[in-house]
Amino acid sequence: MSDFAYQSHKDGSVFIFWHGKKVTTLKGWAAQEFLEDVSDADEEDQQLTMAKVTGHFKHGNEPRVR
Repeated sequence: MSDFAYQSHKDGSVFIFWHGKKVTTLKGWAAQEFLEDVSDADEEDQQLTMAKVTGHFKHGNEPRVR
């Protein structure tokens, strides 16, 4: 199971969940940019993108668990 998940809504907002709990909401250009980033990314890159957006990674250059 993945740690992060997201849900996009008709109003353009995006909810990001961590272990089933909503941790952040993106709106406006941030939501659009996020959706563009994850639309063509594989699962691992999607997880990293969501971690960066929520602040669970400080710099985004932490090693990935394989």
